Amino acid sequence: MLPLASLLFSSLMWGLSWLPLHALRAAGIDGVMLIVVAFGTAGVCLLPLLRRQWTQARAHVRWLLLIALLGGLANVCFTLAMSYGEVVRVMVLFYLLPVWGVLGGRVFLGEPITRLRILTVVTALGGAGLILGLDERFSLTFIWQDWLAITCGLVFTGNNLVFRHQQEIPVGSKVAAMLLGAPLCAMPVLLFGWEGAAAPGVMAVLGALAYGAWILVATGTTQFGVTHLPAGRVAILIILELVVAVLSAVLLGEETLAAREWLGVALVLAAAVLETRSGPGEVVTRRTDAGLVLGEWPRQ
Repeated sequence: MLPLASLLFSSLMWGLSWLPLHALRAAGIDGVMLIVVAFGTAGVCLLPLLRRQWTQARAHVRWLLLIALLGGLANVCFTLAMSYGEVVRVMVLFYLLPVWGVLGGRVFLGEPITRLRILTVVTALGGAGLILGLDERFSLTFIWQDWLAITCGLVFTGNNLVFRHQQEIPVGSKVAAMLLGAPLCAMPVLLFGWEGAAAPGVMAVLGALAYGAWILVATGTTQFGVTHLPAGRVAILIILELVVAVLSAVLLGEETLAAREWLGVALVLAAAVLETRSGPGEVVTRRTDAGLVLGEWPRQ
């Protein structure tokens, strides 16, 4: 019962992560400054774990650096997209992960593309098209936040492939690398002054530190849940994140959805469910909204 409650709680936290992100933006801290403070805090808290596992992990430093780069860039893209973009559009575009996972798994891992997986890709793309306003001329309307969300999905898929390939590295070390990678990827923007934002106030920084604690709690409850629950149940439960994000944004008045957009959300959700049934013997990847973390376990 406790693992189930833990995973439900983590899904709720990740699905509602847009709330603290928008609140922090209103308080005067957002963008790369928020990423440096929040993810830096979460990553530093995991340094003792990385140190304990270093004997096992140090033989794979190159792969850890690649995870830090890919996972960190994914965190940066997602946090910026969620901070400045529309919650539903960002979540739906990120949930195109099944599309990139099918293609990346085929190209890099030699995984077969079954009829079910083809249906998954078509369903996901159809849902995204409805959300993006696909018209009769098959043209789409993109904004820069959309490109960030799509880039996040692509980069995170690459991170997942490395995560799955490097089974010898402890999961805790890989998670620490991902979290520490976010401020490292964002730091050059601050160092070169490209963002040009004013220094945040004390309360804003404290809020960012609290968001770092949010990331740690959500990550910890996620890992506890995926470790102690059957894979089939976990794969369905994590889809609740998208449901929570969409419903909370609509019910709290953040966004309104037309009928075609609701249909698009439903199709993307259906694609995510189809992906959970894609076959035995695969490794299930775990997406989280603000801190992107992977849980590894065999399908059952």
